[in-house]
Amino acid sequence: MSQTITAELVSLDTGLGADKSAVIRALADRVVAQGRATDGAALYADAWAREQKDETGLPGGIAIPHAKSAAVTEPSLAFARLTPGVDFGAPDGPADLVFLIAAPDGAAEAHLAVLSKLARSLMQDDFTAGLRAATTADEVVAIVRTAIGEGDASSAPVAAPAAAASTTAAAAPAAAASDALSIDGRPVRIVAVTSCATGIAHTFMAADALTAAGKKAGIDLVVEPQGSSGYQAIDQRIIDDADAVIFANDVDVREQNRFAGKPVVRSGVKRGIEQPAQLIAEAVAEAKNPRGARVATAAGGAASGAAAAKNLSWGANIQRILLTGVSYMIPFVAGGGLLIAIGFLLAGIGSGIDGYQIVLPGDGTDGAAYNDWALANYNLFDLPPQGLSFYLGAAAVKIGQLSLGFLVPALAGYIAFAIADRPGIAPGFVVGAVSGYLGAGFIGGIVGGLLAGYAAKLIGKPAVPRWLRGLMPVVIIPLGASIIASGLMILILGGPIAALTIGLNNALTGMTGSAAVLLGIVLGLMMCFDLGGPINKVAYSFAVAGLGASATTGNLQIMATVMAAGMVPPLGMALASTVLYRKGFTAVERENGVAAWLLGASFISEGAIPFAAADPLRVIPANLLGGAVTGALTMAFAVESRAPHGGIFVFFAISPIWGFLVALVAGVVVTALVVVGLKKFVAPKELASAEASATDASQPAMA
Repeated sequence: MSQTITAELVSLDTGLGADKSAVIRALADRVVAQGRATDGAALYADAWAREQKDETGLPGGIAIPHAKSAAVTEPSLAFARLTPGVDFGAPDGPADLVFLIAAPDGAAEAHLAVLSKLARSLMQDDFTAGLRAATTADEVVAIVRTAIGEGDASSAPVAAPAAAASTTAAAAPAAAASDALSIDGRPVRIVAVTSCATGIAHTFMAADALTAAGKKAGIDLVVEPQGSSGYQAIDQRIIDDADAVIFANDVDVREQNRFAGKPVVRSGVKRGIEQPAQLIAEAVAEAKNPRGARVATAAGGAASGAAAAKNLSWGANIQRILLTGVSYMIPFVAGGGLLIAIGFLLAGIGSGIDGYQIVLPGDGTDGAAYNDWALANYNLFDLPPQGLSFYLGAAAVKIGQLSLGFLVPALAGYIAFAIADRPGIAPGFVVGAVSGYLGAGFIGGIVGGLLAGYAAKLIGKPAVPRWLRGLMPVVIIPLGASIIASGLMILILGGPIAALTIGLNNALTGMTGSAAVLLGIVLGLMMCFDLGGPINKVAYSFAVAGLGASATTGNLQIMATVMAAGMVPPLGMALASTVLYRKGFTAVERENGVAAWLLGASFISEGAIPFAAADPLRVIPANLLGGAVTGALTMAFAVESRAPHGGIFVFFAISPIWGFLVALVAGVVVTALVVVGLKKFVAPKELASAEASATDASQPAMA
């Protein structure tokens, strides 16, 4: 593993700017100057975005701005000892010791672990004292490399920081717990979980601060830091014996159901660093309060989704909820749709006619779909006249249809799950099934899922006697939330939503000529704007919902348009970076371009994200233009797709395939040519200045 910090990344007793924005920018530029990142403006933007979510100043004159960035090619630490200090938002004043932690977007676990060791070392007084006493950059490097396990302790000019404290306070001698921190005459037992957005710095600093505070108080405290490099789960027996739980988190707690029913205190991760003793005192108070807050993943009440939501705006929380539902729904759709496409292929081979359009009359039951007819009247030992291939195709289509039938219930169920956790799943699935029965479709699933989730959350919120808690998640919450959500859907909301859904579907799928081309352009722009983000997911979800509802010509064309447009960004970037203009891209980007060929061909739009993150002002417009061209041509050629995913590898489910390929190639070429043109004629320095200006302009109060 290469050195994470070098003397060239160290600045001593200097001023890098009047505010933290200037300091972060200067440190980012230093990382780029050492060849460890490709774009200082992009690294600065990522670190600045993290800074605005939660300031990185810490007590003791320390600041740790940090980010994962696609611009970083090698995990790096840039250090500055500032004279004078700069305000990074710490409660006790300016910071004079500043580390910029720069991690690659896809950093390996070993690298993330090294960066995490630095964060833990900053909690050690001898480590920070050594940094303040160092007289040369080489001394700083020796101190830091020893702390993070890259150097020899004997080479450090000052004592190396002690190893991170064990996460159990009982492992070392501690003062006896006071009466206030005792339960039934014994020291209180607490378990804690810490996690932050990046999982590199604050996660481990909070863990160590809580551990130290627990040891000082003489109590049993075990901490589980859930970092980017993974986590070691606390033994379930320790959790079961605990009197209370502390969640110091900025993101969802993983496997929160392990702590179900325990008294709980929740806070942001930074409070775990700054006020660990207060959190411990609050946890003890909750443990002694019979009506105090409880972890409710498996026993009603507030859930992990609600815990994550507390740091989000109302709009951002709704977006999180909806995207959770869509992400869980997609496997039902992708698997089911591909099975249907494969089934049509096999059935067509068996029947000797066009398998994509085949609907056979029943044996004495005219109009019966071929798969139902075949499965109802034949089996593997008594094959239909069309043979084995036809029968297997019929089975694949039926399985696929049944899988697609879960589209709306799964969407509603996991929207409710995002709000109320496990108690919301059952009422969500029920109201989703009701929505499908009423014809309310995709929109009904969204509305029903929200109703079921909030109903489940409301029912589980009041504190109940201990004997009743076990019944809450398995009987009372599902029953009550199902009655509320499904009752409202059947009695009031279902009819109007069904009418709206039918009207929208008829209007959209009935578009022809220029209107259809316009719809293709809009869908193409949506698929290529945020590459797997909310806008992309809305377009994709609309397409698969239509495909799952009915295989009409309009729905099949919309599905083909969305899939073709979603393939454009990664293929366009691959063409530009590996064929047309290699010298305009970094070595890392060219490697990403090689991978993007396969990702794009498979309809994985996220293959273009590294390019968009490193150079958004040139890449995103190119993607949009290419996506619009492909969307328009796919609609103009009336291309249809019976598969919701798979890209070029489901060619047998796309008709006409020549139209799909022509539209795809046209969009890819447009994207590649536009991005090459922008890279050739828009100077990098001008673009970096534009990006920096745009960033500063968007955050005037913080600049």
